[in-house]
Amino acid sequence: MGTRVVVLDYGSGNVRSAVRMLERVGASVELSADHRLVQEADALFVPGVGNFNACMRGLRAVDGPRMIDVRLAGGRPVMGICVGMQVLFDGSAELSMDGQEPGLGQWPGVLERLVAPVVPHMGWSTVKAAEGSRLFAGVEDERFYFVHSYAALGWQLEPHGSMATAAPKVSWSVHGSAFVAAVENGPLVATQFHPEKSGDAGAQLLENWVAML
Repeated sequence: MGTRVVVLDYGSGNVRSAVRMLERVGASVELSADHRLVQEADALFVPGVGNFNACMRGLRAVDGPRMIDVRLAGGRPVMGICVGMQVLFDGSAELSMDGQEPGLGQWPGVLERLVAPVVPHMGWSTVKAAEGSRLFAGVEDERFYFVHSYAALGWQLEPHGSMATAAPKVSWSVHGSAFVAAVENGPLVATQFHPEKSGDAGAQLLENWVAML
């Protein structure tokens, strides 16, 4: 039996491609929002597409914030992708007819609309991988598939002194302006792009993540 990964099922779009890609790289995958399965898994994969606020409401409906908090409090791996990365911040400037929702607050900062001639950013872009990144090992020069209008345009969590050696590894991409493309922060990992839609490069990145577990 391979590494056990639960893909969090909270109504966020088509997650079958994520399940298939994780299985392709050797993980044993379940699509679930069951608390026991989420906590017992080797890793939790948090997808996300569409509106930030709708995703937050979906997460809260299945008690996702608490499940993520409990895992991280125990140092147990979690990976978010696309809006599943965005919800890890304090919030987003993205509007919704049902009002704005706070994010999970794992990282400080508010997502902002991309400053670019064409928004959304839809297509393949390179990523400037952080020095020493384990997530991008072997795919530092590859392109990854993005679909988004909002992003973290800056990074605020900068440890000082003795904690600086444990500083998160932050990778960047550019669409009009620079934005955070990926973060490796202890057990918490996230990408703004869709590795499950990024072909062989995305498969290698997810294989790297599974190997990190």
